[in-house]
Amino acid sequence: MQLLWGIFFHGLGASSAALCYTPEKKVKGWSWQTYWLAQASVCWLLLPILIAVLTIPSLTQVLAEAPASAMWNAFFLGMAYGVGGTAFGMAIKYIGFSLTYAISVGISCVLGTLVPPLMNGTLGTALSGTGGRWILSGVILGAAGIALCGLAGRLKEKDSVQAQSTFSFKKGLPLCLLAGVLSAFYGFAINAGKPISDIAAQHGAGNFQVNVVYIFSNSGAFLTTLIYTLWLHIKNKTFSEYRSVAQPGLSTNYLMALLTGILWYGQFFFYGLGHVRLGKYEFSSWAIHMIMLVFFSSLVGLILKEWKLTKPVTRRALAAALFVLLLAVIVLTYGNYLGGT
Repeated sequence: MQLLWGIFFHGLGASSAALCYTPEKKVKGWSWQTYWLAQASVCWLLLPILIAVLTIPSLTQVLAEAPASAMWNAFFLGMAYGVGGTAFGMAIKYIGFSLTYAISVGISCVLGTLVPPLMNGTLGTALSGTGGRWILSGVILGAAGIALCGLAGRLKEKDSVQAQSTFSFKKGLPLCLLAGVLSAFYGFAINAGKPISDIAAQHGAGNFQVNVVYIFSNSGAFLTTLIYTLWLHIKNKTFSEYRSVAQPGLSTNYLMALLTGILWYGQFFFYGLGHVRLGKYEFSSWAIHMIMLVFFSSLVGLILKEWKLTKPVTRRALAAALFVLLLAVIVLTYGNYLGGT
């Protein structure tokens, strides 16, 4: 039952992440850096601190007992994750959302799942036995499904009359590779912060124990985001947008940024609740989260009728991708079940 709850919470987190970009459609009169810094202040700075205060008993004592090395490691790895997020946004400009998602998330899925146990020297043991082989098969299936989603997305972009005139695979691919590698660092950050969450568990945090790690991993991501967005503000002279916009709607912009931040943080919150319930193969959390994220993002696109005018071959490619992604989650779930028996 714990396992099923773990998969359920990962599903909630992935759904939250899949929806977090939708409020941006309602933002008017703000440049990207204004909106991005406003929502980042919520999901990477304010909420991690607030939720930790609410869910971690004796938080100050936990922080006093936690090793400084774990705090700094989680913080610096979070900074790398923040750089990856910026590279992701830049890559979309050159090769579109679908290809960026497929390449970056596919790389992040594999690296973020397999590298932490590899660095700990436990990968061989973790993948040994029937359950481990199912986990590895699920990761491979997930990467294949993400690649199929990228193919379907590229076909969709070709079907659209609004094809990108700025398309450049030569410029976009290096950014995708950078985003994929550095985005996986968030999984590394959670792994590096385990000594902190273990102490939180000793103080009664229970299944909320991972929330204390987000104080460091998310603030690291916020710092790199802050540096980049401030540079853009200075370059483009856009600081005044926080006080006024070209047309009415400033309060709506702040509300949408708040909603984006809450949805984005929701993926971390539910990720932690799912992660602690997977037992022996908890390292597979990252793969499950990434695969579900792509799955639900595609479903959101269908609900919003983004695929309505595409050709039949494009829709068949998407259907095949969704099937493979769903199969990957089932395989990973079964592997975790075997690990608990």
